[in-house]
Amino acid sequence: MINTPRRTPVLTLAVLLLTGMAFAQTDPGVQSGNRGTGAALSSVSSNSPSGILAFFTDGQTRFQDVESVSGSPTGNNGLGPRFNSNSCSSCHAQPAVGGTGAAMNPEFAFPNNGVAPGNTTPSFITATGPTLEARFPFFFNNNGTVNYNAPNGGVEDLFTVTGRSDAGTCNSSSTLPQPSFATAVSENNVIFRIPTPTFGAGLIENLDDSTLLNNTLKNNNNYLGISGTLNHNGNDGTVTRFGWKAQNKSLHIFAGEAYNVEMGISNELFPQDRPLPGEDQLLTGLPSTCLNLSGTGYPEDTSNPAASPNAAVLDDVSAFANFMRFLAPPPTGGVVLNGQQVSSSNISAGSSLVNSIGCSVCHNPSPGTTQVSNFTSSLGKVPVNAFSDIEIHHMGTGLADNVSQGNAGGDQFRTAPLWGLGQRIFLLHDGRTTNLINAIRDHASNGSEASTVEEQFFNLNSTQQQQILDFLRSL
Repeated sequence: MINTPRRTPVLTLAVLLLTGMAFAQTDPGVQSGNRGTGAALSSVSSNSPSGILAFFTDGQTRFQDVESVSGSPTGNNGLGPRFNSNSCSSCHAQPAVGGTGAAMNPEFAFPNNGVAPGNTTPSFITATGPTLEARFPFFFNNNGTVNYNAPNGGVEDLFTVTGRSDAGTCNSSSTLPQPSFATAVSENNVIFRIPTPTFGAGLIENLDDSTLLNNTLKNNNNYLGISGTLNHNGNDGTVTRFGWKAQNKSLHIFAGEAYNVEMGISNELFPQDRPLPGEDQLLTGLPSTCLNLSGTGYPEDTSNPAASPNAAVLDDVSAFANFMRFLAPPPTGGVVLNGQQVSSSNISAGSSLVNSIGCSVCHNPSPGTTQVSNFTSSLGKVPVNAFSDIEIHHMGTGLADNVSQGNAGGDQFRTAPLWGLGQRIFLLHDGRTTNLINAIRDHASNGSEASTVEEQFFNLNSTQQQQILDFLRSL
């Protein structure tokens, strides 16, 4: 008998592979089109109470102002001596003013477009990569090695005012050098953060502590190994809720810190120019030639009691806070995958699966209902459909950044609100991926509370996984 080779299994395998490729799960990607994101709350748009719309629009305008060191004809002075950007909206731009980082990173162009002419672009800043803030988890020894016994974690601003025509007496790279980013990269001693979106932030701010505490008790009653906790303010002990580690108490503090840290502008909440962590550790502070560059004294951002109209009286930080506070939550929308509209039944099925596999233990559809608001009616007695518990969770070695903020340790992060996810480009705290599948996969590592849920996602069939991805991009 002559044995004839059997080809059927090979052909069958090829068919199965092609079939699998056709039905493999795919992140639908960033959804285009205008969903209405970036609008004011309905009662604010209706100017209720009278005058509040002016505060929103004034804050929105200031949020987009470009800051100068000194001599600005519009009076937007105080940039530097060190900074990451020169406008709030340059970092918070996607998909509308107040959002997160845009597709094109403005930081990449700063050394060549006059914003930071005496600087070089760090290797991790790319034209189409995420807008980043850099931190060194540990201080360096004098010989350039990492001192693992000396935790750092403070922001290392990317640029200085050196080389700018309005920098005045602070114009020497030897006096005010950029941080040693090349050394930090080579020693693997640098971590990154991307801008957090601020849509619906006023609702999160208006959740009372009791609601969040009771919600934590409910969430921790699970079989998935999840036991989140809330971060707290070191001064009054109340729950903090803004930032990647929920380290900031209020939008006012969030705005004041960002103005000082990200743009170098002192203000009524943070009245002094900020040295780098190393300058603080070495007790040197900022060089004297780099102080009071605006020529107006400190703080550089103050209220304007003689100004009119009424909205102009506020300081910038208060205006920023009001703009973010009065931003409506991002609306949901339809999803297009490979040029085809995803059915509402698929999106609904995905919502059910998110709940059944345990995602919603942390990404609560709503952590609760807001308390009565003294600002405007749209902030009061409404559910906060943020898909977050506002808690911090251990996310394991894969996502750990070894930076502690408040009660949040090196591997703990706030459950990122998922509302608006459909139009976000860069994902996770450091923007390491643009793909939802990778972001879900990165939730699992040694010590992560999300490992079991991640495993349950990848145990679903391809159709079910796709339904979850479609649902997430509808948010």
